Amino acid sequence: MNSAKPPKRPLLKKKSTRVAFALFALTIAAVWFFRPDPPPVPPGSGEPMQAIVYDDYGTADALRLAEIEKLLPLDHQVLIRVRAAAANPLDWHYMRGTPYIMRLDSGLLRPKSNRIGVDVAGQVVAVGKNVTRFKPGDAVFGTGRGAFAEYVLASERNLVSKPASVTFEQAAAVPIAALTALQGLRDKGHIQAGQKVLINGASGGVGTFAVQIAKSFGAEVTGVCSTRNVDLVRSLGADHVIDYTKEDFTQGTRQYDLILDNVGNHPLLAVRRAMSPDGTYVLIGGGGPDAGKWIGPMLGPIKALLLSPFVSQQFGMLLAEINKDDLGVMSDMMEARKVTPVIDRTYSLKDVPEAIRYLETGRARGKVIISVEPDNGAG
Repeated sequence: MNSAKPPKRPLLKKKSTRVAFALFALTIAAVWFFRPDPPPVPPGSGEPMQAIVYDDYGTADALRLAEIEKLLPLDHQVLIRVRAAAANPLDWHYMRGTPYIMRLDSGLLRPKSNRIGVDVAGQVVAVGKNVTRFKPGDAVFGTGRGAFAEYVLASERNLVSKPASVTFEQAAAVPIAALTALQGLRDKGHIQAGQKVLINGASGGVGTFAVQIAKSFGAEVTGVCSTRNVDLVRSLGADHVIDYTKEDFTQGTRQYDLILDNVGNHPLLAVRRAMSPDGTYVLIGGGGPDAGKWIGPMLGPIKALLLSPFVSQQFGMLLAEINKDDLGVMSDMMEARKVTPVIDRTYSLKDVPEAIRYLETGRARGKVIISVEPDNGAG
């Protein structure tokens, strides 16, 4: 009897693996053959500005402060005098060119764009001819590629007005992290009042927003973090806090209706034990700079998508969409003091490489901010 053939489950696993690789190959083909035409290049102003640039993929050592030409906005763009920007894992993904699959869009051997940074808050200094929502002098926040600079161009649709009660540093902390938390809980997780919600990685950039947003929806929130961050997570409103150095939430008896996972450090079958029979699991991130050169953090989401059809629970992933409506939601939440951005450290523009190195350690509590001092005469 000991020589009996294994059950069919491994065969399903092998088939799922083949399906995953097929989907992966199709994704590469789609990106390669159907990628959009490059956007038009904005005209130069002839005026200099300071910006962080990188000429080759690599570590933070590849980043340098340089003097480049300030650009003028196209028809639907806004030129922003940067007052603050925020560092995100997305930045070091672009900087390193990993996972390699993203180079189909960002440049195979060298980056197509040598600018870095996305989240931004600042003041409008010029607008394109078709811009109707903003004028010079307005304080705004949102996203613009190349935000680690004195000035950055942004699409009108990716910006909203900054509340007067919110600092530029707080506003810059919001776009990618807060919208990831909001859309993960609301759109993918379908959060409801009274649900038991667990946030794995509750002290990070997304996690600190997720705890507060989940509480605003009326959920019973459990945050998972390290010992040094227990008090922080509790101060954000978490009803329960699990110190992962002392307790594994997948080994306990408590079950959750919704798990938002910012870490991805548990096998999915183990996570199932912590979920209610009809619970939902949303994977946001996982893995550091050296995790998987080819598809990197995409391995976890692929596994989640393959598992979901075979179990009663829902497993899925989220890639946040930046839009003015959800930026407006977060603006209202901050103004109503339902959400307060958590800022760990603030760096100057010239110290962006150091900021990225710190972010890559995975130990940041909340957001890492780049403060850009206004020059003389800046709006």
